[in-house]
Parts: sequence; C-alpha cells; structure tokens
Amino acid sequence: MQQIINFLIRYKIFLLYLFLLLISLIFTFQSHSYHQSRFLNSANYFSGNIYEFFDNTTSYFGLKEENRKLLRENQRLRYQLYNKNTDTIQPLDSLENNYLVVRGRVIKNSYSDQRNYITINKGKTDSVEQDMGVITSKGILGIVENTSNGFSTVQSILNEKSNINAKIKNSNHFGSLIWNTEDYNTVQLVDIPRLVELTIGDTIVTGAMSSIFPENVPIGTIKKFDLDTSRSFYYIDVDLFNDMTNIESVYIIKNLNREEIIELQEETEINDQ
Repeated sequence: MQQIINFLIRYKIFLLYLFLLLISLIFTFQSHSYHQSRFLNSANYFSGNIYEFFDNTTSYFGLKEENRKLLRENQRLRYQLYNKNTDTIQPLDSLENNYLVVRGRVIKNSYSDQRNYITINKGKTDSVEQDMGVITSKGILGIVENTSNGFSTVQSILNEKSNINAKIKNSNHFGSLIWNTEDYNTVQLVDIPRLVELTIGDTIVTGAMSSIFPENVPIGTIKKFDLDTSRSFYYIDVDLFNDMTNIESVYIIKNLNREEIIELQEETEINDQ
C-alpha cells in the first residue's frame, strides 16, 4: 500500500496532466460533432477489422462442415435428378425410384498405369456393390469392381479394359468409350458412323444403353477426330471434364433395375438362337 502511495506522490503532476487531458478530450468530443464522428469512425474501423478477423477465422474452421453440407445436398439433388420422370420428381422413398446414390471419398487414385484403379471409403455396409457406377460433380469416373465391408475398388475410365456406352449429346449417336493408355486427360469414343456431323467442342455424355450409369451424365468434349476409312467409323479423342489427377468426393450410383434389364437381355439372346 505504501508503494502505491509513494508512486502517486512521485508522479502526481504527470497523473494530473493525464486526468485533465482525458477531461478535455471528453468535452471536445461532446461539444464538436466533427471530432465525435472522427472518433466513432476510427473506433468502428478498428472494431470492424477485429470482427472481420474473427469471422474469417471461424469461417475457415467451418469450411469442412460446410463442405459436408454441400456434398449431402448434392447427393440429394442427384438422387432426385436420376429418379425423375417426365412429370414429377420422385420422393426419396418412392418405389418408382430407379437409382440409389451413395456419397463417398477417394482414398487412393492411380492414373499413370495401363490399368488404373481407384479406392473409395464405401463398401458393402454402405450398400455399395460390384458394377455400380462412380461419378463426380463433373462427370463419370469408373465402375465398382470389388468391395469389402468398408471399402471398394473402382475400375477407372483410365483403364485399357474400360468400355462404357457413350453418345454425342447434340445428335444422340452412340458408341463405346475406351482408353488408349496414352494421356490421362483424354479418352476415346469409337464406333461413331461417318454420316454423323462432328464439331470440335461437342459434349460427350453417357448413353441410354448403359445399365450402369444414368443417361446424359457428362464425360467430356470432342478434342479431335479422325475417320477410319477402312471401317467408315470415327475415332474421337475426348477431353475429360474430370481432372483425373485430383479426385476427392464421389457419388456411387446403383441402377435398381439393372438385374431385371440384364435378365431380360439374356433371355432375349437365348430365344433368338
């Protein structure tokens, strides 16, 4: 206590100066609107920057949860998109739904081999089965080949064994989508007849003949094309929408009518023999 008293006595003139300065500033701000507004603007600027800093910080740490919300919303929208008919969009529990959509994440991706595979974090416990289609928000990725309880491997479209029904969007002429193993950004569309008019930049999408993917899922655009005169078919390079070196979130799609379609096709082939 004595030290405090000694401090006040020692610096009494300086403390009196600060007190009088504070009083004068208060009277100045109260009596002059200009000084008051300048002070408030400075205070608002300072506090605003502090609030903005904390808001940006909390927003950054909330991005992960926001991404989860967006992925869930995309999953719901794709579910409705692939299960709509000409008149209405079916509810999620409708018996008329044709597709099941499961959201997943890539945990391993290869794109530099001749037979590339992708591993995702969904498996049998998530209703994922062999021969389900896998896509991203930009386009198709591949087809599920093997599953365990919690994981699945996907045959990438960058696989020399890959063969997917695809078509030219603006003409509906369809062919087979393959990969010549040369470029991980480009796949090939074959068996398009020479009578079809092609244009660089035309969009390529999945065809209606696929029992795995819904029709009109994006694939890429025509990069270049050549005519095989011996067969009268085009050989088309397709520039992929997906960046196959940077895949994270995926959607796994099951055609609920696939078994029925395959059974009917097999029965038709047997009866035709």
